[in-house]
Amino acid sequence: MDEEAAANAKRLQMFKKTGRQTRISWELLAAADLFEHNVRLSRRDLPKQTGLIGLYIPPERWSGPANPLPSDDNPVRIRLFGGIGKDGNGDGRADPKSDEDVLYSYASFLSQYGRGLENSKIGLWDYYQRDKSVGIILGHMKVIKKTGHLNLAGRSFPVPIRYNYSYRSTWGDARGWGGRRIHEGTDVFADYGVPVLATSYGVVEMKGWNRYGGWRVGIRDVRNTYHYYGHLNGFAKNLREGMVVKPGEVIGSVGSSGYGPPGTAGKFPPHLHYGMYKDNGRTEYSFDPYAYLRIWERGDKKKRKK
Repeated sequence: MDEEAAANAKRLQMFKKTGRQTRISWELLAAADLFEHNVRLSRRDLPKQTGLIGLYIPPERWSGPANPLPSDDNPVRIRLFGGIGKDGNGDGRADPKSDEDVLYSYASFLSQYGRGLENSKIGLWDYYQRDKSVGIILGHMKVIKKTGHLNLAGRSFPVPIRYNYSYRSTWGDARGWGGRRIHEGTDVFADYGVPVLATSYGVVEMKGWNRYGGWRVGIRDVRNTYHYYGHLNGFAKNLREGMVVKPGEVIGSVGSSGYGPPGTAGKFPPHLHYGMYKDNGRTEYSFDPYAYLRIWERGDKKKRKK
């Protein structure tokens, strides 16, 4: 077992234990932790994760907004000041640096809204005050429930490497159709009908027509990243919004659709437009996928040689 798998095994134990204690689904706790872990990786205004758990409870929420001790670890005083920090490991302290205490405090906050997913959704919204954050967490929970584990680091290049294809870095290039804008992705040129693959574990958030991207699919992965697959020739037979996909799963095929009303095609050579958008808990922004494509391509080539 490698280091990451061993850490995930420990996390799994913690999620299941806390889930039993608070009657909150362990998959939901794992999903929220995954969401916040990746939020912390993408923001500089939050402290870096030091333990196994990615959840972060700000001092004013942990200790209470009027508490003169922002890192208070006294459960009685914290409760008096309206904080949510609790003792999760039985040592008599509510330590904001303890993985067990943080996880138990977060789960206890959700549990006050009652049992069941619908009540947990209300708790999540009250905690984050952002519909998109709640939606991403629920998507992560779908993936975890479907797979039954936390080892979700797998990746795939978006077209099978046995086919002929080419690509280069084009993120940020000017585009003119439909008004001046920049190219928010990398174009992977290939023949009509070449399979298009999911690059990661995730949930299909969008499927349909876009006048710029034509027939397109949007998938939210377990790193809070939205993957945009544009100009498709068509979709995989059973693909639907809300379904869970895994790396290497066929989601459609390369085409030249787009730049007009539904059904428009052939205005440019066939290719996959592949874009990546990171959600950081406050906003979503485009970033250059080229370096990631190179890494995943090398990984697929290495696996093929084995």
